[in-house]
Amino acid sequence: MFSAKTYTARRSELRTKIGQGIVLLPGNGLAPNNYPNNAYYFRQDSSFLYYFGLNIPALVGVIDADTGEEALYGDDFTVEDIIWTGPQPTLRELGAGVGVAETFPTAALEARLRKAIAQGRRIHYLPPYRGETKLRLSALLGINPALLHDYKSVELMFAVAEMREKKSAEEIEEMERAFEIGYRMHTLAMKMCRPGVVEREIAGAIEGIAKSYGAGLSFPSIVTQHGETLHNLHCDGTLEEGRLLLCDAGGETENNYCSDHTRTYPVSGRFTQKQKDVYNIVLAAHDHVARIVKPHMMYTEIHNAAYLTLAEGLIGLGLLRGTAADAVASGAMTMLMPHGLGHGLGMDVHDCEAMGERSFDFASIAERAARSATCIYRAAWRIEPGTVLTDEPGLYFIPALIDKCRAEGLYRGIVDYDALEAYRDFGGIRIEDDILVTEEGSRMLGDRKIPVTVEELEAVVGK
Repeated sequence: MFSAKTYTARRSELRTKIGQGIVLLPGNGLAPNNYPNNAYYFRQDSSFLYYFGLNIPALVGVIDADTGEEALYGDDFTVEDIIWTGPQPTLRELGAGVGVAETFPTAALEARLRKAIAQGRRIHYLPPYRGETKLRLSALLGINPALLHDYKSVELMFAVAEMREKKSAEEIEEMERAFEIGYRMHTLAMKMCRPGVVEREIAGAIEGIAKSYGAGLSFPSIVTQHGETLHNLHCDGTLEEGRLLLCDAGGETENNYCSDHTRTYPVSGRFTQKQKDVYNIVLAAHDHVARIVKPHMMYTEIHNAAYLTLAEGLIGLGLLRGTAADAVASGAMTMLMPHGLGHGLGMDVHDCEAMGERSFDFASIAERAARSATCIYRAAWRIEPGTVLTDEPGLYFIPALIDKCRAEGLYRGIVDYDALEAYRDFGGIRIEDDILVTEEGSRMLGDRKIPVTVEELEAVVGK
């Protein structure tokens, strides 16, 4: 947890940005696994954590932009609770730790909000992403759950994103700690990689590292020989000679800041020439992005720079024809890298996307999104000092997608589909690191790099 001063300053800035009305920030509750006292691992809502800092279930933060009042709503632990949890601080004590003097029982919140609504005051809330939060907001505000998105606060969305995206010095320190966890995870995975090992063994071992040195995984690890499946969470395969293992994993610090890295390497410990050729194309794109990122660039400019580098390499392999610019303009690269070059990173992997373009159609607020230029709408994202984004180009040979594009006659004259046949069982390669944008340019997070060149990987994989 940061100091009370940090959280107080954040709430004050948010209050100024919003100007009028009441900001309602519900924390997450416990989600039962099969009955209430056997819950899933608890992860607090990141925006609640950012402003109120308390990693405790079932709290609600309120910030009154008109009066300046800040309050926490929740319930103290009863003796019945303490039997199971041990002694716990009171809500007032918790509030004092983050600079909030006013605390109230949960039951008092509905009356306060109903009074404010009756007075015609605006209640600002973020688009909810959990079912229980939707039901809670529905009950508190008297809004049908299906209509909650219609009344979300666009002003609050962008205010929160603008603040969370630009990392302070103490946040960057946390992300450096997250890198250290990620470094340990990935180098262990490399050492464990050899024929006969089950993917699950590696996934379990690196999760143990994440829990030993921090709060756990920053997202479910992807450890797979089927790297062409972008989010392949099945870790049931047995590692085989001649194949590639893709490991996309990260750790989360005790203060809930994340790392996110990907490495792809040969199960045997040595790349074949074919694997090396494709790998070095992806690495060239990864390194090119790392060199060019600087403040005020548009995300789309960075993404297209990666596409151009990948296309140039594929032309050299004879898989594409013409110029790299033609390949990118035609859309052919979306067949071979069907995802964005990167995303925001901070208290979440895909930072702030709980309220971003994946939660609803941004077309109706495109102008407002362009003015804000935050990571929650990547089409208008302009990176600034303090932004952290991932640099994760990849090449994926997805038979079903290639067959679909060929059958539809797409990219004729650009994609050599006959040459691609030799890559049907290749899989996929992704390389990912985390970039901090600075006043002068950018740098990779971490005081060292996770092995990434062909030579570096061959020196450690399976050793």
